[in-house]
Amino acid sequence: MSARSKERVVEVKKEGFSEEEERRTVEEEDFEEVMREAASSTSARRKHGPPKQHIVLNIPEAVDDFLRNFLRRSGLSQTLDSFEAEWYGSAQKLLTKTTMTAPVGVFFIPDALTHRQLLLSELETVRRDTSLLKQEVLAAGESLVRMQRERDFHRLQYRRVAENKNRLVEDYKQLKKHLESYEPALRQLDDKYQASLRQKMLLSLEKDRVQNTTDAKLSQEKPRKKAERNNKRSTDKSSTSTTRHPNDSEFTVCSRQGNLHLAHMTSQKCRSTSSFTLSCSIRAHDLPISCINLHPRKPMVASASDDCSWRLWALPASGEKVGQMVLTGMGHSDWLSGCSFHPDGVKLATTSGDTTVRLWDFSSGCCVLLLSGHVQPTWGCSFHSCGHFLASCSADRTAKLWDLNSERCRLTLRRHSASVNSVCFMPFSNLLLTCSADKTLALWDARLGVCTTTFCGHQHPCNHATFDLSGEVVGSCDSRGIVNLWDIRKPASAVATVDAGPLGANQVAFSPSGKMLAVASNDSLVRVVEVDSCAVSSLSGHRDGVQSVTFDHKGETVISAGNDGLINVWS
Repeated sequence: MSARSKERVVEVKKEGFSEEEERRTVEEEDFEEVMREAASSTSARRKHGPPKQHIVLNIPEAVDDFLRNFLRRSGLSQTLDSFEAEWYGSAQKLLTKTTMTAPVGVFFIPDALTHRQLLLSELETVRRDTSLLKQEVLAAGESLVRMQRERDFHRLQYRRVAENKNRLVEDYKQLKKHLESYEPALRQLDDKYQASLRQKMLLSLEKDRVQNTTDAKLSQEKPRKKAERNNKRSTDKSSTSTTRHPNDSEFTVCSRQGNLHLAHMTSQKCRSTSSFTLSCSIRAHDLPISCINLHPRKPMVASASDDCSWRLWALPASGEKVGQMVLTGMGHSDWLSGCSFHPDGVKLATTSGDTTVRLWDFSSGCCVLLLSGHVQPTWGCSFHSCGHFLASCSADRTAKLWDLNSERCRLTLRRHSASVNSVCFMPFSNLLLTCSADKTLALWDARLGVCTTTFCGHQHPCNHATFDLSGEVVGSCDSRGIVNLWDIRKPASAVATVDAGPLGANQVAFSPSGKMLAVASNDSLVRVVEVDSCAVSSLSGHRDGVQSVTFDHKGETVISAGNDGLINVWS
């Protein structure tokens, strides 16, 4: 009993209440105190959150049962009745208030029955969750089994692929070793092939030389005997005679009307200028190519370059893309400016910046004759159709005629006032054509060294001039890109003019039929001109200026070379 209840008992005794009333008063005060403690504990639990769940081993007697038993033993029936009414009413209100204000999942448990029902519901929920988890576990197990089977399948596939890969690697290594064992034999066979190809070319050139030499000796035997007899007679009769070298050659009597090759070429049909396409490109030199010249009979071309060397190339046959180098020669001490084949096809003449002219023999592969007489760089050379004379031009404003038998200069042609840039013999004739930086062309009689005709019409320095195969038309070009066509019977003015500028034109070449003219231009283009209509078409394939151009023997292919070191074949 608390101190406050004791004070109330004392006060009741003082006031004289009966003993039974005092007892009731004390019991009511104890009940109120118990209720206050229960309410304070409930509010404390609300403040501190949901209580921790503890396992209660010994469940004590319920509070309301204790109070009922206490009041019944004490004989307080009225107090018991009022207690039960107030107890159930306050319990119901407290339960409703706790349900509304308690956090989610926290409930006030009034007695063991309600607690059992809650536990049963939670147990049912756990069982349902367990069944769901069991189904998910079964499904996961099936998925695991399926994935294991797929893993085993892919592992077998991987092993099979790895085995195939290892087998292929081993085969590749064996094939590589096998190929390496064949490489020396392939190199040896390639060297033999190149050597045999060169030997074949040299044999064919030697055969042509022997045949031409034999024919020339037979054809010149009778004229020489007659000339010797005439010389013997003239030495006795003439009182004044000029100094002659005993090995000097005589100019042959040329008959251009009876040339069967000329008649055959001029009768060929003209191909369209727009039908040429680039079919082959040959890396001939590392430095610029200054000149190319076609072999008189075979599909070969000679190239002269700034690298001080010349090279002989076999042109690719139809369908092939690569040209073969047959020979090469070096001997000049400066850049090469021009080259020209001997009519028999077994020799090559070259001009250079070292002021000399050299004659090369293909059978020996070396220089057989050195002609020196110019005092400035030589620009070009041309053989007479008989093969005994060679003309050269130079920057010293002269052109020289060399006798190859006596190995000396027979004539020096002086008329031009500037550098003589090109020289060309008329086909099957003794006439010689020169062009100069003084903007003129000159036609010379090589037997007498006399200028017979002068062509004036260019407004800029002339770079090159040439004849067509008939010898009746002359083509020339200048540093402004102007191309003039001349009739040698009417030298007063050009019969046609084609503008290939504004950059310079370096070289011109007629087709064998004489109906087309190829122009090498500094703008990296090769222009093909129809002589009759002066229609122009352009061929692009060089990366720098084009220096030289020519046609093949049939007029179906254009061959060009330039500063990029390439020889392009257009067919």
